[in-house]
Amino acid sequence: MLYLIGLGLFDEKDISLKGLEVLKKSDKIYAEFYTNPSHASLKNLESLAGKKIKVLTRKDIEEHPEENVLKDAKEKTISLLVSGDPMVATTHIDLVLRARKKGIEVKIIHSSSVYSAVAETGLQIYKFGRTTSLVYPEKNYFPESPYDAIAENKKAGLHTLCLLDVKAVEQKYMTVNEAISLLLQIESKRKQKVFTEETFCIGVARLGEDSVIKAGKAKSLLKIAFGKPPQILVIPGKMHYMEEEALKTFSD
Repeated sequence: MLYLIGLGLFDEKDISLKGLEVLKKSDKIYAEFYTNPSHASLKNLESLAGKKIKVLTRKDIEEHPEENVLKDAKEKTISLLVSGDPMVATTHIDLVLRARKKGIEVKIIHSSSVYSAVAETGLQIYKFGRTTSLVYPEKNYFPESPYDAIAENKKAGLHTLCLLDVKAVEQKYMTVNEAISLLLQIESKRKQKVFTEETFCIGVARLGEDSVIKAGKAKSLLKIAFGKPPQILVIPGKMHYMEEEALKTFSD
């Protein structure tokens, strides 16, 4: 049996009672933190589970799962801890499919996720359009798809949730400020007025614990220090008056 267990939004205290029960009966426990930064303490998790936990890299899971999480899952109880919800943001559907092809039973234990917690901003969940991800530019690689997603959502009057790049191995996590700067760089090239210094947006950090939510023009948010990860950027579409009222509480 393979269990994918959500760790929730912030730290080890967000794991569900069901998830904790499974950990205690697991023969082996693995964890991954590359899809989303977590403030969970490995030491505390091991204390709760009563056994050691091996942290895996993206390469371990995406390229060689047969050497770790899938290796003994047909005969033993194996658990994989995932920050947030196991099937949200970066999904693990490939891992699930590989397991099923090998005749391994898979169970998902869901947990809190940014996809629901973003409602803490006051924006209504059902009014969000396509989610996009902003990544750090590299040599000959500067994707502009987030700009297009924002444009499409705006045209439909929908809000845009921008997930920010995570480079766990390098301990590098994109900030709201960096995300805004990247979008402004794309704007300077595309010149379609999709995201300018005057664009109203929302910077969010560490939902689920010491949350920081700031709403205002892009040029104003650039001056704010949002602190530790994880962080996200939200660009509202057409807002209901209740959404506007809620965002006033996060405006300077």
